[in-house]
Amino acid sequence: MKNKNITVPLSCPTCGGLAFDFNEDRSYVKCTTCDREYVGGYDELVEFNQDGINSALDNIKQEIGLEIKQEIEKSFKNAFKGNKFIKFK
Repeated sequence: MKNKNITVPLSCPTCGGLAFDFNEDRSYVKCTTCDREYVGGYDELVEFNQDGINSALDNIKQEIGLEIKQEIEKSFKNAFKGNKFIKFK
C-alpha cells in the first residue's frame, strides 16, 4: 500500500474564508477576509474545523479499506491459482 497524505483546508467559521495570518508560533491567528481573531491560535481554528477534518478522515478510511480488500482478494487468487477445487467469483 502507498502512503496517504491528506490536506484539509481550514476555513473561517464566520465567513468561510481560507486565508489567515499567523504569528511565528501560531498562537495567534487572524482571518484576512473578515478580520476575525482566534486568540486560541491554530488549535482553536482546528477545533472549529473538526467536522471537516473528521469527514476527510472517514473518506480516507473507506479508501484504505477498499484497497486492503482488493489486495487480499488478489493475494488469495494468486495463492490458489491453478487449484481446480477452489474457485473465486
